[in-house]
Formats: sequence, structure tokens, C-alpha cells
Amino acid sequence: MGLGSLFKRNKKEKKEEVVEDSHIDIITDECDGCEKCAIACPNNVLIIVDDVSTVRDAQVCKSCKVCTAICPNDCITVN
Repeated sequence: MGLGSLFKRNKKEKKEEVVEDSHIDIITDECDGCEKCAIACPNNVLIIVDDVSTVRDAQVCKSCKVCTAICPNDCITVN
């Protein structure tokens, strides 16, 4: 019996898709795409797409609210 047999994965695993509403609200009309929030985010949650800040992956967000504090337009809210 080899060591690899201890780490066999169960082929019958079901992939469960988690659908969660984002707890980060961005008022896109007020965002000017300055990238300050995206640069300041320690978890790399925000990105700039089409000159507007957008959420890359809300599940990675630790709710530190650095993006809220640094936004010059006050258009980001973290709940």
C-alpha cells in the first residue's frame, strides 16, 4: 500500500456552488475609477473595469472597510 492511497479523493464528491449576495455596495454613477480602493484593498477584492470600481470576489472580503475610508467620492459601502 503506497502513500498515495491515503490521499485518494472521493470521486462521488458533489461540487456545491455557493451563490451569495455581495455585501459591498458601489454607487457606480459616483465612481470615477481613481483606483485608490483597488490599490488599498489588502485582500485584492476590488478591480477597475471600464473606469468603474467593481467587486472581483466578495467572499474574499474581510470587511476591513479600507476601501470605504480611502474612497474620495464616498461611493463604497461595506455591510
